[in-house]
Amino acid sequence: MSDVELEAFYKEHLEESIIKQLSKQENISLDEAMNLYYNSKLANYIHEGKYDIQYLDYKVLTDNLIKELQNQDFPC
Repeated sequence: MSDVELEAFYKEHLEESIIKQLSKQENISLDEAMNLYYNSKLANYIHEGKYDIQYLDYKVLTDNLIKELQNQDFPC
């Protein structure tokens, strides 16, 4: 497995963990959590590798995502 493939696999697993954690913490469906995540700044930062944010723990990232969503008046 190349470095690029490994990085893509890691990011995919990270996104999955964030979505599951968001669903669990906020008691929402996985579909709702997925929609919120993929429409967030966090998803863009992870996808772009911005600030190396993708190397932080998924629980920390989920907490940051919830704060981001609360600032946008989402029902979290």
